[in-house]
Amino acid sequence: MATRRAPVSDTELEVLKVLWDRPAGTVREILEELQPHKRWAYTTLQTLLNRLQTKGYVRSDKSGAAHVYRAVVSRDQLLQQRLNDLSHKLCEGTASPLLLALVEGVRFTPQEIDRLRKLLDQLEEPDEPRSRK
Repeated sequence: MATRRAPVSDTELEVLKVLWDRPAGTVREILEELQPHKRWAYTTLQTLLNRLQTKGYVRSDKSGAAHVYRAVVSRDQLLQQRLNDLSHKLCEGTASPLLLALVEGVRFTPQEIDRLRKLLDQLEEPDEPRSRK
């Protein structure tokens, strides 16, 4: 991710998770999705969405009666940012100790193993352009 954004709080992350699972939503629609787990007031959610918009994670369409919000940062982009931050904090910016700690002892599906092998093969071929999924 080229743009460096301010970190999101755990509460803001809960709102982003809803927006990642749906293409867009009004404050009321997002609040309905959160209701089984959270008992937030409409204004609380509106404040969180405004913060996310200020930080550059969310955009809103104000052309209708109700503002429609959508995430502009994907789950993968936020994950990349957080892992980069963690590697800088714990591993002096080196990703390999973090990567090894993440995969050690984890059981992967055959499809995941295949994807990892392909990625490793691509990393061994520096002249080949790498594609990201």
